[in-house]
Amino acid sequence: MNVFWLSFCFLSVVCILLYYSSGKGVQSQDDREFFLFQQTYLCVYLLAVGADWLQGPYVYVLYESYGMTSYQINLLFGVGFGSSMLSGTFIGIFADQYGRRLNCVVFAFLYIGSCITKHFPHFSILLVGRVLGGMATSILFSAFESWAVCEHNKRGFTELQLGLIFSKATFFNSVISIAAGYVAQVVADIYGYVAPFDVSIIFLVVLIVCILKLWNENYGDSNSNSTVSFATAGKVILNDKKVFLLGIIQSLFESAMYVFVLKWTPLLTPKTLIDNSAIPHGIIFSSFMLSVMIGSFLFTYLTNKFRIENFMRFVLFIASFSMLTPVLIPQIKVCVLLSFFGFEICVGIFWPSFATMRGHFVPEKVRSTIMNIFRIPLNLIVLLVLLQDFSTETTFFLCTFSLLSACIAQHVLYKLTNHHHHPEPHNECV
Repeated sequence: MNVFWLSFCFLSVVCILLYYSSGKGVQSQDDREFFLFQQTYLCVYLLAVGADWLQGPYVYVLYESYGMTSYQINLLFGVGFGSSMLSGTFIGIFADQYGRRLNCVVFAFLYIGSCITKHFPHFSILLVGRVLGGMATSILFSAFESWAVCEHNKRGFTELQLGLIFSKATFFNSVISIAAGYVAQVVADIYGYVAPFDVSIIFLVVLIVCILKLWNENYGDSNSNSTVSFATAGKVILNDKKVFLLGIIQSLFESAMYVFVLKWTPLLTPKTLIDNSAIPHGIIFSSFMLSVMIGSFLFTYLTNKFRIENFMRFVLFIASFSMLTPVLIPQIKVCVLLSFFGFEICVGIFWPSFATMRGHFVPEKVRSTIMNIFRIPLNLIVLLVLLQDFSTETTFFLCTFSLLSACIAQHVLYKLTNHHHHPEPHNECV
């Protein structure tokens, strides 16, 4: 049994132990209303991310099977990031003005359209699919969270309960990703590379039904026009240092995370730890997701002991050190692999931490707009790195610098909020 399988087994055991040891401590004891709300959100959210994860493993190989060149494939991926970047702002305004639930339904229709285009081996049609997929991604990472925070605040639940929702969302997101990868492989082996996208369409249709049946509508500022909403969001970002810092940290961290997703394979592929055979990408991916799950458990433990603004400084420092390992000792594959697991654990802590902080610091009336503005520099950074021909070591050095800068910004945020209690959550949603 090689190191990849050993790592997977070890991380699986750790996850199981953490799950059973923390199960009693994280569950809301006697608040049935909160439990039902949590289930309502997770049911819809996990269908959405499940549809997303089903598509991931076979996008590249499908394009290759259609005879696309590496340049065309890079261009398709670049268009996806560019579409997400350019569409994010007006999609966020749409969500705040016309409703987050409606925006999530639009997400499903956009992604269905993107999946349908995968049946056509024509570059121009696939390009349209990438545009639709980029727009859908902007909604996935903003409107669902915005709906949850608004409803959470309206119902008067606590900060710890908000963190619990996002911790469980992170945990089950990882579970779904592993299951979706397996399902995608099975249906692709039987029916071809386009089959996972058809299964994703089924998920998305079920998602639409569940949203319409389970969710009520909520808004940010439904009486404002697009220009005013964008101007208001811009003023909040420029005038509120905490919101500005949140956006900077998110963009720096998540851009490094996306670059890592694109670049981890070359560092492990040239030579495995045992021989020169192909590395088990599926096992490594599953190990990464197990690491994220471990991070979600650690988040629950840390929030019971420390303030998020405090412990995230150390999480970001560890993340930056993890990205430095491939730069300093790229030839020692064991250390590189362990550092990647460490980074993914940090990802598992980061997601619920920043979702919780956004829930407190970002004003409700322009929440989706601000969250999508945050994603503009994120997508721009990834797009620039994707278009440059940096060496792997240079790329990971840039990731290290980005994460270290995020760590410094997090320390400034901690200083701003130190000795002060969290403000009351913004609750202007309707």
